[in-house]
Amino acid sequence: MQLPLNEIIDRIKENSTLSQEEIDEKISKKTEQLSGLISKEGAAQIIANELGIKLFELNGPVKIEKIIAGMRTVETAGKIIRKFDVTNFTTKDGRDGKVGSIIIGDETGRMRVTFWNDMADKLANFNEGDILKVKEAMARTNNNRVELHMSDSSKFELNPEGVTIGEVKEYVSRRKQIKDFMENDENIEVLATIVQVFEPRFFEICPDCNRRARPGDGKFTCNEHGTVIPNYSYVMNVQIDDGSGNLRAVCFKNQAKALLGKEDEEMLKFKEQPELFEPLKQEMLGSFVKMVGRVTKNSMFDRLEFISQLVFMNPDPKEELEKVS
Repeated sequence: MQLPLNEIIDRIKENSTLSQEEIDEKISKKTEQLSGLISKEGAAQIIANELGIKLFELNGPVKIEKIIAGMRTVETAGKIIRKFDVTNFTTKDGRDGKVGSIIIGDETGRMRVTFWNDMADKLANFNEGDILKVKEAMARTNNNRVELHMSDSSKFELNPEGVTIGEVKEYVSRRKQIKDFMENDENIEVLATIVQVFEPRFFEICPDCNRRARPGDGKFTCNEHGTVIPNYSYVMNVQIDDGSGNLRAVCFKNQAKALLGKEDEEMLKFKEQPELFEPLKQEMLGSFVKMVGRVTKNSMFDRLEFISQLVFMNPDPKEELEKVS
């Protein structure tokens, strides 16, 4: 788990009598004491520990912007912005399962909340605009974004009495042409044409935590849950061109489903029967797409790539161009 320096300082101030100046002085002394062989973040963490402040265990409800991957007992509340369909799946050992998710937001940010198996059935009672309060949720990283996972021990309240959410922070994206992309650009919106489609690639994941399961000695292992019988997730790449340039767009599970208009069960058929994907490749060529995401550098091939976080197929070109005219 990593916290930015300003966040560590804020938590020290909240849980001690130290002023900003006193904390800055302690950080400087600590880095000098350790001969500069430590970052300011590391020095601030040591100071917090010396003061008995538990940086990664927050008591009571927290705002969404305060949640970081690795927290195991998160309590927060937000307004339901979007609700996704529940997906059924079957593991390799024949176990049936289901998963569903929503996006919640508050004044500080937005976050996906994922419900597994019996918990996923509860989504039938959720509606966009409802307020959801969760407790004992676990924060994990998925596709480089932090999200909450609800287990059997997690609890929630729908529209709890006394809980209000202010105006939800907007997801602000900037329209940019491919020729102007720079490494680490965030919240970038691109309007482009699909010029090449690559088959989805499937990979093993742990059925309990959704993290990669690594092969070895004839079995698959999760760092957290040991030997597992894996499920499968997938990633799909397309080459996009907006007239100023072209590049590869990387679409993980939910974005791949949005590209193809398919559900999880249909996507997994392409793993066993890749020939079923061929007609779709041809249909997608020349399709218009709007994507929102971030730009990253693929060091292996020394090129920029676009990691898609939202996909909108076949938007109205005239309407989209009027937005920036």
